[in-house]
Amino acid sequence: MKDKLTCYIIEDEHLAQEILEEYIRKVPFLELKGCYASPLEAASHLAEDKPDLLFLDINMPDLDGLSFIPMLNPKPLIILTTAYDQYALKAYDLEVKDYLLKPFTFERFYKGVLRLYREQSPRPTLEKPADKAAAKNEPDYIFLKVGHRIQKVAIRDILFVEGMKDYLRIHTAEEKIMTLLNFAKLEELLPAQDFARVHRSFLVALDKIDHIEKNRIQIADQIIPISDTYAEAFYNMLNGFQ
Repeated sequence: MKDKLTCYIIEDEHLAQEILEEYIRKVPFLELKGCYASPLEAASHLAEDKPDLLFLDINMPDLDGLSFIPMLNPKPLIILTTAYDQYALKAYDLEVKDYLLKPFTFERFYKGVLRLYREQSPRPTLEKPADKAAAKNEPDYIFLKVGHRIQKVAIRDILFVEGMKDYLRIHTAEEKIMTLLNFAKLEELLPAQDFARVHRSFLVALDKIDHIEKNRIQIADQIIPISDTYAEAFYNMLNGFQ
């Protein structure tokens, strides 16, 4: 595993620069090597330093971030930071690793960089006893309040989750479970690498997806829409499994 990911910031808004610098300082496996206000200012330094990761704004004077990406050689891992969600699908075509929609929290930032850091780790060919013990520490079930009882739900049985105003409907192959819970709390209970939010009203289990077509997911006999707000992060997550 790499000890650190070296990174650059290209961002023309001073406050946004400061926020990114603060977030990076909090993460022990990130090392900031440069901060620039435009792609043109950063270009020669990028070619010389070859950072692992680039935090790149889209709308900037002289040259926008999306136009700059094809010019990069070598091309680092790229996380876009922008206030506009309409570029998500184009960013996916450019193999951007994550799409942070301003204003984003440190939690959202950390989740994205942690996934990239783990992707740089070589996958072991042989599972060691210690690895098995660590895997056992990850729960394979959750407990949910259902009416007047607490119900145990196996994580592997969950197909997708549907938002129903103040409730969530947990869909499994055998039943539908209604619980008074919000998505934020449920996502804390579920393993982040196995589930993805794809819509304001839907969260899906990645291993239960049959296929995806025209921004619609097929799981069992259910068609689930992918909204623009969540599309880029979802497709980037799928890229991590390729």
